[in-house]
Amino acid sequence: MSDLRKRFEAAVMPNYGVPPVALARGEGCRVWDTDGNAYLDLIGGIAVSSLGHAHPALVAAVTAQVGTLAHTSNLFVHEPGVRLAERLLQLLDTDGRVFFVNSGAEANEAAYKLIRRRAGQDRTYVVAADGSFHGRTMGALALTGKASIREPFGPFGADVRFVPYGSVDALREAVTGECAAVFLEPTQGEGGVVPAPEGYLAAARRICDETGAALVLDEIQSGIGRTGVWFQHQREGIRPDVITLAKGLGGGLPIGACVGFGTYGTAFGKGDHGSTFGGNPVSCAAALAVLDTIDKDGLLDHVTTVGELLADGIAAAGHPLLAGVRGSGLWRAIVLTEPKSAEVEAAARDAGFLVNAIKPDVIRLAPPLIITPDEVVSFTAALPEILRKA
Repeated sequence: MSDLRKRFEAAVMPNYGVPPVALARGEGCRVWDTDGNAYLDLIGGIAVSSLGHAHPALVAAVTAQVGTLAHTSNLFVHEPGVRLAERLLQLLDTDGRVFFVNSGAEANEAAYKLIRRRAGQDRTYVVAADGSFHGRTMGALALTGKASIREPFGPFGADVRFVPYGSVDALREAVTGECAAVFLEPTQGEGGVVPAPEGYLAAARRICDETGAALVLDEIQSGIGRTGVWFQHQREGIRPDVITLAKGLGGGLPIGACVGFGTYGTAFGKGDHGSTFGGNPVSCAAALAVLDTIDKDGLLDHVTTVGELLADGIAAAGHPLLAGVRGSGLWRAIVLTEPKSAEVEAAARDAGFLVNAIKPDVIRLAPPLIITPDEVVSFTAALPEILRKA
């Protein structure tokens, strides 16, 4: 493993540092490093590996498609792309339209261009939330409410006004008739798995309706069953104007989507936006396999049940370093009383569990949606000793 990490350091740009583990293969919810050590994967490729690793349905779909038609560009139509767009619109219960991309940042870039195109020149700014994360490309980064990663790359060609996440009063004050859109995550992912307060998204919908601003929901991490429903906003009983998806949609294959509801679905004209690889047949086939498997195997109910088991097990750990647990479904944050998340991540890894130290006092868990109760209990039973070692 050390040899591969040295080669990585010598050949790859240093923005990731050198990751501590070199992975060789995976099966189900487990992965193995190049030295043969096994780990229970509780990160899931950052909420990406919906069906775990080497899932037969995903392998079969990708194998069949790559052996038939792997790439067409956007100059031609293909069946998997049309079927996937139709399926997403059906799950979202909208008459809108879908634009496919390769990643979450690209989905948010498309959403930003879409609302600019729809809003016209009289609406000059957008509103986003402190602590938000929408991507690292320049448009998505301009929308990201984390100064530490945004400010080194400014100035941006966008007027973005940030408000405290969860404050209805601040949102109402910030959104006027000159506001083009409000960008929000139903749960702030990179911010530490912070759910919106009850009623906040509904209030955001009302404020946008009153002012004519678009409501854009970034469900890149929260979508595709992660919280126990197809899309987290559905639990709130609201409809956005635009939604962005990625991560879990492809189960490991690179795909994202920007979905415009109603008239927002037709705001782009011919030539307004594009992507050479976006919505390629292989990634679309993978996404269809993910959606079919979630539906066929009843994974939404499974996520809810096993997610509660995970949360309850964490809460029962009873260690002074544990402040609490938050989140929903299989998207949880272990909140610490001290800035020891790096130590907890290392201790968990030594014990055979991969977790993510997302903030100095927060550990993120986003395991595959297929994780079993026994696998969850194996982690929660080990957690007290992990915390003790940290």
